[in-house]
Amino acid sequence: MERIIIHWTAGANIPNKTDKKHYHYLFDSEGRLHAGDFMPENNINCKKGKYAEHTGGGNTGSIGVALCGMYGFKNAKNPGKAPVTKKQLEACLCFVAGLCVKYGISVKNVITHYEFGLNNPDTTSKGKIDIIFLPPYPEIPANKVGNFLRGKIIWYMDKIERGSHV
Repeated sequence: MERIIIHWTAGANIPNKTDKKHYHYLFDSEGRLHAGDFMPENNINCKKGKYAEHTGGGNTGSIGVALCGMYGFKNAKNPGKAPVTKKQLEACLCFVAGLCVKYGISVKNVITHYEFGLNNPDTTSKGKIDIIFLPPYPEIPANKVGNFLRGKIIWYMDKIERGSHV
């Protein structure tokens, strides 16, 4: 696996059947992990219908991890009916740190769907807004969200590599 792409589902705070088809791993508002229908290895060599289709133009070699929520998101003042929770976000980032260790993925290759779209404007991911806002951390501007997430992942990786309980 080459990278991890972090998303929000734009739905409710719990995964539904469609979410499970599109992401390898999902986190509900309580921070509980839910497995998707496909394992990350299904995305090594993508074939229609036999892999998690989470990032238009970027599925091959990518692990899709999603935060369930953000239904109705408009902006920081109106985050919608199912905002991402701090517990959910922290559980997700700790898990992603573990995936980086397990698959030997550099933290620089952990990106948001938004960042993938910016870096790959010729794909259907162009213009995606997940993730440009973090309800638990509203002070983080959209263009800094990815760096903020990677910083937290590095912190969790350090704890994992030291054998500390996270």
